[in-house]
Amino acid sequence: MSTDTFSGRRVLVTGGGGFIGSHLASALAVDNHVRVLDDFSTGRRANLPDDVTVIEGDVRDRETLDAAIEGVDVVFHEAAMVSVPESIEQPVDCHELNGTATVNVFDCARRQDTRVVFASSAAVYGVPDDVPIGEDAPTEPNSPYGFEKYLGEQYARFYTEEYGLPTVPLRYFNVYGPRGLDGEYAGVIGTFVRQAQAGEPLTVEGDGTQTRDFVHVDDVVRANLLAATTDAIGRPFNVGTGRSISINELAETVRDVVGTDIAVEHVPGRANDIQQSEADLGDARELLGYEPSLPLRKGLEVTLDAEQT
Repeated sequence: MSTDTFSGRRVLVTGGGGFIGSHLASALAVDNHVRVLDDFSTGRRANLPDDVTVIEGDVRDRETLDAAIEGVDVVFHEAAMVSVPESIEQPVDCHELNGTATVNVFDCARRQDTRVVFASSAAVYGVPDDVPIGEDAPTEPNSPYGFEKYLGEQYARFYTEEYGLPTVPLRYFNVYGPRGLDGEYAGVIGTFVRQAQAGEPLTVEGDGTQTRDFVHVDDVVRANLLAATTDAIGRPFNVGTGRSISINELAETVRDVVGTDIAVEHVPGRANDIQQSEADLGDARELLGYEPSLPLRKGLEVTLDAEQT
């Protein structure tokens, strides 16, 4: 991926060994000096290119964080507890990882006048009233994960308004891509792909009419690069495709891309499952210049091709 508009910088990617962080670090390393801060509790060193500087440590440790941020132009803050169920089971740990650590990132960055691009989430919306969802929609998160992402956004706004620190929160919708079909980010796409590859029926929760906005990780990286230079600071932007697909349609698409005619089975749905989700990209297009490039079918083909190489 080209980084022509963002080059020659010193950057830090927290959580750079993880799914999104590693793709971001790899793209940035082509034309920039990249540091990665990760404790590798979930991320992997093998995900990183050789020409990045790796600092193995905990983003919650203030001394480590200070040293990692020193001298960098932009921090891409990706480190987080990404599992919603885990956040419900361990809300205190979620607060430390997604809340306290994020405030520490902003505060260390403030002392060094370093821009922060913050990985937020569509989880801040909770169960939306209408779709597509604009950034001015009600924010009513219904999990500790969503609460902490919303808290991070509020601190981003505060640090911009109070201290003049350039911050840009990005509200990721359902991200997928290479290295993201297993683990907490995988979601229903990862489940369907693995079931299809194993010749097992695809299990659709509920009636399958639920909709989601699935965005390829390459487009998420592109949004981060745009956020690193925008003048529109201190406010969040949606990062999705602006198009949604039902889970039933997703199952058919996965079967087609994998090349199988295995059955689709419906199982009981989850309580309080979100029925509709789709990003309104009006602000991201106008103020960031963001335009998603990979429709779902093409993104799935790219993802499966990458797994085979």
